[in-house]
Amino acid sequence: MADTPAARPRILTAPDGTSFRDLNGNGVMEPYEDPRLPAAERARDLLGRMTLEEKAGLLFQTMITINPDGSLVEPEPGAPDDDPMRASTSAMVTGKLMNHFNLFGAAAPRRMAEWNNRLQDLAAATRLGIPVTLSTDPRNGFVDNPAASAQTEGFSLWPEPPGLAAVGDEELVREHADIVRQEYRAVGIRLALHPTADLATEPRWPRVLGTFGSDAEVAARMVAAYVRGLQGESLGTDSVAAMTKHFPGAGPQLNGEDAHFPYGREQVYPGDNFDYHLIPFEAAFAAGTSQVMPYYAMPVGTPYDEVGFGFNKGVVTGLLREKYGFDGIVCTDWGLVTDTQIFGAPFPARAWGVEDLDRLARVELILEAGADQLGGEAAPELVVELVRTGRVAVERIDSSVLRLLKEKFVLGLFDDPYADPDAAARICGNPRFSAAGLAAQSRSVTVLKDRPEGADRPLLPLATGVRIYTEGVDRAVAAEYATVVETPGEADVALLRIAAPYDKDRTAGFESFFRAGRLDFTEEELAPVLDVAAAVPTVVDVFLDRAAVLPEIADRAGALVANFGASDRALLDVLFGRSVAEGRLPFELPRSMASVLAGHEDVPNDSGDPLFPYGHGLRPA
Repeated sequence: MADTPAARPRILTAPDGTSFRDLNGNGVMEPYEDPRLPAAERARDLLGRMTLEEKAGLLFQTMITINPDGSLVEPEPGAPDDDPMRASTSAMVTGKLMNHFNLFGAAAPRRMAEWNNRLQDLAAATRLGIPVTLSTDPRNGFVDNPAASAQTEGFSLWPEPPGLAAVGDEELVREHADIVRQEYRAVGIRLALHPTADLATEPRWPRVLGTFGSDAEVAARMVAAYVRGLQGESLGTDSVAAMTKHFPGAGPQLNGEDAHFPYGREQVYPGDNFDYHLIPFEAAFAAGTSQVMPYYAMPVGTPYDEVGFGFNKGVVTGLLREKYGFDGIVCTDWGLVTDTQIFGAPFPARAWGVEDLDRLARVELILEAGADQLGGEAAPELVVELVRTGRVAVERIDSSVLRLLKEKFVLGLFDDPYADPDAAARICGNPRFSAAGLAAQSRSVTVLKDRPEGADRPLLPLATGVRIYTEGVDRAVAAEYATVVETPGEADVALLRIAAPYDKDRTAGFESFFRAGRLDFTEEELAPVLDVAAAVPTVVDVFLDRAAVLPEIADRAGALVANFGASDRALLDVLFGRSVAEGRLPFELPRSMASVLAGHEDVPNDSGDPLFPYGHGLRPA
């Protein structure tokens, strides 16, 4: 359909106040909820008109992809139908009657807005014209992980959450989330699958970079500010809804393994610290988060059943609904029901603790647990079968449908789900937003050491024009600050940008996006860094997607700094004194792997004798 107001459904109001809408663009006006009524009343009115199939469609939210030109993805006839990342858009919207989607992939902001409008036109052509709620994982950071974040060209670029926690400024976090809100709304995204309220108590866990660090009180302040930046003081037509995750706290993974995979299905509490992980979620509830996502993992050694949190009635209904009184939307993490393939390799459903159940029984258990929506799944027919066979009451389905419809009304999607492509091109990544992101990157840089061995003065700030040897830095950017030379022997100073280590022999396929295992450098990895440091005073910058064990580098580097997502320019601005580094470590850096292994997965900063403690960060003299 054309992306013009004329192609959109028309609304008329009769003198008696009854509203009508041309649902299918064919001139036939049908009754429509009065937009002046409260959202809950409008939702109840619409619920009463829905078929079971239409209700079931609302209970599923799965991935949807976009073509680079902004057109809808429609595979060629005969194309494989087992790739969830390339599923037919029309089959999901008009066939399965789904209207919640998680955008996978990206295009230029203008094209994303145009794609949203085409998607909304497709949804408007269904019998009830229920608009699509479009969601996304974070898009404004440095890491591109199909299971966690999607770096998107054209959006402003910010430090990852530990970097925001390193600054510790709630107003910065609120500003960041407000800019995210404006960029998302500009392209049609109305639901953020974030913030992450998990705690980085287990340093080996591959998703530390999504957290606000290891301290529950700091993370609570950051999470609350983030929710308010997205939603405002209350959810409304200008908001992006926040789905806070992963309840009741995903950090304490056994041996730091990730729960996307069978070997990471267990979550443990050897320090008896379960309640500590709830503190950031309590702040999210107080801030009004609209949605909550339970985690994949199954708790071990707790009063709760040893089944994945999405299947866990004691956690979802008992803890979340009853103890905390949360009446918003609960959406499971992605892919709890259906085995599939990722990158051509088998990928089992994350049905931890209930692997023996068939798909129908898994859906039944999720609904019994108290979830409203199944993430990463597209199987409304299973809900239809459960209701028609009497295994699930239709009233149970209605309670979830009502929550889902109400949020659509509160967000204003029924009144105008469209985006303005011109505004999207103008708003996303505009100079003010980009400058704010760059400044935050610099502020989050954390100086760990700044004095070469035996020197009587700090190495930083560097002098403009100094001869510099670089590795891991764009030479053209470095040349704006210094004279770039070819070898350490020619240099006055060296700058090496490296990343925290991980087990490289366990990163095939989808697992390659989850940097797991060891935190210490091998001799082979250390050698080139230490060789340069022996030849010339050296600044080493480490990207801490997880804590790193780096005593050898700390000992030999002239200056050691950490970043949590900072461009070359943001870092060089700090090193040359044009910006001030304000970061303090949002989690400790252990002295050895032995101390990591001796720690408790659920207890923060417990390595005993860290190389750099939590909160460490030098300030300029």
